[in-house]
Formats: sequence, structure tokens, C-alpha cells
Amino acid sequence: MRPGSRPGPDRRELAQIVQLLRPHALRAMLLAVVTGLLALMPMLYMMEVYDRVINSRNVWTLAMLTVLVLGAYAVMEALEWFRTEIMRAAGLTLDRQLSRRLFAAVFEARLRGMPAASVQAMTDLKTVREFLHSPVLMAAMEAPVSLVFAVILLAIHPLLGFTALVSALAQAGLTWFSNRSTQEPLSQAQAHAMAAQRYAETSLRNAQAIESMGMLRAIHQRWRERQQAFLKEQARASHAAGAYQAASRFVQNFVNSALLGIGAWLTLEGHLGVSGGALIVGSMLGGRVLAPLVQMTGQWRQWLLAQESWKRLDELLQAVPPHEAGMPLPAPKGALAVEQLVAGVPGGTEPILKGLNFGLNPGEVLCVVGPSGSGKTTLARLLVGVWPAMRGKVRLDGADVHAWHKAELGPHLGYLPQEVQLLDGTIADNIARFGEPDAAAVEQAAREVGLHEAIQALPQGYDTPVGRNGAVLSGGQRQRVGLARALYRNPVLIVLDEPNASLDEDGDTALAMAVQRCAARGAAVVVMSHRTSVLDLSTKLLVMTDGTQQAFGPKDQVLAAMNEAAARAQSGRTAATARPPGAASPAGGARVVSIGR
Repeated sequence: MRPGSRPGPDRRELAQIVQLLRPHALRAMLLAVVTGLLALMPMLYMMEVYDRVINSRNVWTLAMLTVLVLGAYAVMEALEWFRTEIMRAAGLTLDRQLSRRLFAAVFEARLRGMPAASVQAMTDLKTVREFLHSPVLMAAMEAPVSLVFAVILLAIHPLLGFTALVSALAQAGLTWFSNRSTQEPLSQAQAHAMAAQRYAETSLRNAQAIESMGMLRAIHQRWRERQQAFLKEQARASHAAGAYQAASRFVQNFVNSALLGIGAWLTLEGHLGVSGGALIVGSMLGGRVLAPLVQMTGQWRQWLLAQESWKRLDELLQAVPPHEAGMPLPAPKGALAVEQLVAGVPGGTEPILKGLNFGLNPGEVLCVVGPSGSGKTTLARLLVGVWPAMRGKVRLDGADVHAWHKAELGPHLGYLPQEVQLLDGTIADNIARFGEPDAAAVEQAAREVGLHEAIQALPQGYDTPVGRNGAVLSGGQRQRVGLARALYRNPVLIVLDEPNASLDEDGDTALAMAVQRCAARGAAVVVMSHRTSVLDLSTKLLVMTDGTQQAFGPKDQVLAAMNEAAARAQSGRTAATARPPGAASPAGGARVVSIGR
């Protein structure tokens, strides 16, 4: 797969990324073999000192052997460093290929309300990236060299080789049992740790309410329960892993001594000659055969964490596949059409909106009114395409808004959500939607919402950092900055969800003027509110109750019809009080929704 190409339908994305990392792994394994063979140099040096230098008593021979082994040490360490850098580069390749896609997947999962919508995915990517140059993976790459050492022992004497191989199998068995006994508690521990972290983050976001109402003790107790569950599972895994690590070290120490003893016995029996070289070779090679397995057993937890992280990443990318690049669409003009719209919370089965049908032309202002819980916020999210429909469509100039690529559509949309969230950056960054700020367009948007003078009065003007969640600004100022962001560069469709929720009288006036200017330049504007004061802004009116469309049309006609219905209902109630008990109502008990000025 070429970098940046799309995965095929029959291949998992992570499997294709692994193909990109394979050349790095092959080079690192080749260096591991060379480094492992160079690790024989201390043994060969010791043998030559005992067999050649001591017998010849030649200082120059000792000096040359020492220079040779020092050179081998330098080469070995350089290759080891180079091997680590190769795998570090593999981690950077993984990050380049996956980070942007993963960020988009987490973002989309959050829009869908999926449980995978968590920054944990970024932590998982970091875990996998660091695992690629971790000691445990480096040790696994050295396993083939261990087989070479075992073959050398077999060549020296079958009994030495058999002892080393049996010990290696025992070590592998300990590694397998360590994996089996620690995988489940480690997985549970990580799940509890994530739950405790999410609970703590949620609590911190509501710190003021918790402090003011004395909820800290209860909140801490609930967090503590999650933390204790994490610590319990982690301790269970650590106890099991510690026992297997102790057994692994015992096997390693035992085999070194066993090979030395067996070598001595074979020497006494005349099977290995009379020199001590075979004894040294047998003992040192036995340790080299087991070294990678011992290191893997000791750091198996890191392997398991990387495995769990990889699994979660794969599940997330499978649940949120990449968007196919569609044919670019022309810039919209602002003709909005809602067709048989049925929608609810993403992933849910119960509809909130039930069969809405209406349209809006460029230059028109639609006010959507109704009590809390009538579905206005859900409709706003559908109109800008952040939530999908169960049935029906929301179309802008005939194209499905939800399917329209947001990088293309976004600049033509303005959206003010009910809860305004400003991102960490300057006021200009937030108004300019964190693109390259157009100073003139930023100032124009701020002037349209009556915020320019207030921004100019700040010490750094438009370059003033808003702080975390816009903490530097008041609630009304945050609302106006969010409104300016929605109006930036004159979008053709503007959706405002309760835009006057935090505004004072001056803010209401600025809002009304901004809406009028947007409509005058040809934008279609939708304003959601449960306040009837916004009616003066509108040319059309949509009345909603319990997710259903009660009335839609030109404002004056809808108001006249609703007031007439309300008058008939009032007349029916007055007549009912004059009728004998039990008489039928002429209105038939029909429900009438009224709206006043």
C-alpha cells in the first residue's frame, strides 16, 4: 500500500499499515542477528586469553585480542543503537499514517455518540508507537539468534544442546502461562482505569457545582470505587507476573550452572578434551539461549498493553470506516429542503423528530419555536449535517447535507450550538474557525454581533487568548464570539440554536441586526428558540411539539391560524362550562397548540 492510499475493502487498515512497517522490522531483525553474533566476542576473548595468552605468555597477543574485542563492542553498540532508531522510525511512520485518520475517527465516533469516542485512542496510538522500539520487542527479534546458539551447543555435545533446548522450552512455557494469567486482569485493570479517568474528567468539568453544593465527598467516593477496582486487578496481574518472573530467573540461573556442571562432567569423562574452553562456551551460550525469553517474560505486561491498544484501535477503525472521496460539489446558494425527516440520537432506536417537511429559500429567516424537549436542538444538528437521519433527507441545493464532505461544505455553513464551546486559542482564532485568520473578515463578523469595541478594549485585542473553554470571557461574550464564528465569511446557511440564551438587551439587539443583515445578503437563516421574542426576526415560522410539526408557513399566516385555533378552543371551553355535565364537546377534544406574541 502506498502512503496515503485508501485501504481495500477486504483488508483491515491496520494490516495494511503493518505492510509499510515490514521493511523496518526486517532491517532491525537483520541487525539483531549480527548483534547477537557479535555478543559471542566476550566468550571468544575469554577462551583465547585462557588457551593462547596464558600458554604463550605473549603480551602482544593479549593487546591485539583486547583491541579486537573493544572494536567488536563498539560495532555491537552502534548496531544496537541503529536498530533502535530503525524501530523508532517505524513508530513515526505508524504515527504519520494513522494519527490523522485516528483523530477523524474519534471525532466522528463522538458525533455518533459511540462509546469509542474517547481520547484513549490517542493514548493507544502512543502505546503502540513506543512498543515498536521497546526492549520486549527487541528481545523478540533476538530469538532467532538463540536458535543459532542452541545449534552450536548441539555441535559441541548433544547433551549440552538438549539441556539448553529443554530449558528454552521451559522458559517459553513460563512466558505462555504468564501471558495467560495476566492478560485478563490487565485488560480489566485498564478498563477500570479508563472508567476512573473519565469519571474524574467529568467531575472536574463540573467543579464549581460540586464545590458549591458540597458534593465533593460523594464524588470522591465514587471515583475511589473505580480506582480501587483498577488497583485490585492490577495487583492481581502483578502478583501473577512476579511469580512467573521469579520462576524464569530461576530457570536461567539453573541452566547456567547445569551447563557448567555437565560440561565439567563431560570433560572428566573425556568427551570434551582437557581444556576449559568447552566449559566456558557451554555456560555462556546457555545464558544467551535463554536471555531473550527471560527479558520477554519480565516485560510481558508491555506486550499485553500494546496488544490491547492495537485491538482497540482496530475496532475503532472498523467501526468508523474512512469516507470515500465523492465528486466535488459547487458552492451552495442556500436553498434548504427538509423531506419526511425522522431522526433521533445516533445509535438510538427511538425517533425524536417525526416526519418534518419544510423548505427555506435564500434570504428567508425561519424561526423554529416550541417548548423545551420539542426537538429543536436535534433539528439544528440535522440541518448542519452532524447527525444522520433515520429516514428522510436534509438537502441544501438538492444535495444531502449529511453526506456532503464537511471540509467542502463547512465554510458555507454557520452554526451556533446551544452550548457555546470556545477552543483554546485567541479570539481571532475562534472567530476564524482556526484557519488562517482573515483580519478584515474577522473584524466584520465581530462588528456584526456588536463585539468589536469590547474586543478592542482588551489588552491584546483580537489576539487575546480566550482560556480553557473561553473562561476569560463572560457568558454573553462567549455567546457573541460563537455567533461571530457562525457568521464568519458570510455563509449561505446559518443555524442558530437558542442564540439569545446568554445575551442581555444589547446582545438581543445585536443579534436581531445580524440576522437581518445575513438575510439581506441572501443567506438562509434558521433560529431555534422557545422564546416568542424572536418572531420579529422571521419571515417563516415552524411550530414544533414533541418532535412533530404543528404548523409551518409564512409567519403572519401561521400566527393567524394558530391564534384562530386558540380562539376556537377558548370559545369551546367557555361553552363547555355552560353545558350540562356529560355533554359532548363540539371541538371533539382536539389538542390545539397556540403561540402568542
